[in-house]
Amino acid sequence: MQTQIAETNLELIQGDITKAQVEAIVNAANSALVGGGGVDGAIRRAGGDAIEQACAEIRSSEGGCPTGKAVITPGGNLHAKYVIHTVGPVWEDGNSGEPELLASCYQESLQLAIENDIQSIAFPSISTGIFGYPTEKAAVVALTAVKELVLQSNAVPSTIQFILFDEATHTCYLDALLTVFGK
Repeated sequence: MQTQIAETNLELIQGDITKAQVEAIVNAANSALVGGGGVDGAIRRAGGDAIEQACAEIRSSEGGCPTGKAVITPGGNLHAKYVIHTVGPVWEDGNSGEPELLASCYQESLQLAIENDIQSIAFPSISTGIFGYPTEKAAVVALTAVKELVLQSNAVPSTIQFILFDEATHTCYLDALLTVFGK
């Protein structure tokens, strides 16, 4: 599914983010920037040592990455030149700042893309795996955050993809697209 926000193509794709043909992919990381499972594990396995070495340097200089923030590393062996690592919130009850922190993940990642002149970026569904954020809620937050930043900035990537691992997640994002964009 594809839609347009200003001059940006927004695409929802079911697939494997490690195979994305974009300049940057976003990693749903942990705050220590150490290897994990899910999206993080898949990206690190596909990208190789360059990603781990860059994350180790960030850990050494900055101590990691706080929830809602993002950092950038080389893409290593991936097609993507860059990996933007962002730390989503762990779902508690929805009343502990989770929506704001999740929105910040998407907006901080896009801001890094803008600062690095990245024209195409792919996101996973952040925080909906082991962090337990309900996918239906996360999808609305994600698409709304992206829409808001795109409408506020004139330098955003020309292509923004959401690469969603399974059919259930893809369906949640399709439903959220209707909610957020009315299409």
